[in-house]
Amino acid sequence: IIKEKSVERLMAELKLPQVKACQIIACFELGRRFFMEDTGRLPTIRAAEDVYKYLSPEMAKLKKEQFRGLYLNSRNKLIYDEVISIGTLTANLVHPREVFQPAIEFSSAAIILAHNHPSGEPEPSEDDIAITKQLVSASQILNIAILDHIIIGRGQYVSLKEKGVLC
Repeated sequence: IIKEKSVERLMAELKLPQVKACQIIACFELGRRFFMEDTGRLPTIRAAEDVYKYLSPEMAKLKKEQFRGLYLNSRNKLIYDEVISIGTLTANLVHPREVFQPAIEFSSAAIILAHNHPSGEPEPSEDDIAITKQLVSASQILNIAILDHIIIGRGQYVSLKEKGVLC
């Protein structure tokens, strides 16, 4: 009955009046639409490569460092994407307050951090590693996981999780 779309068939099989048959079909159709996953709006991010594919078209060619937060639900669906800060050619200032405020506001289960290196070389600096460790410490207090920190260069990226910086 859930998949039935013919009012006439439902009327004949269940001996229902036309109005009731229409209501039943409409209810199931509304339920189907309500629970249907809209994959166009909420990309799923499972790995560093997914982050790179999502962000690199925009971030790889920026002239200044841009620090982004990708806020995910418990199924790794992107629920919010925010530019947290814009730095200079060689530096970016990030404070945990700016990283975690959207996570709390949007009830995120996890965060993936990303920033670009305008030089095109994605190798992490000591500052990149230090800020990542600071943010991971803050995430443990708030119980909001930081899944990865991706550094985007031209045509390549580095995952700090894959490098062992994130525990």
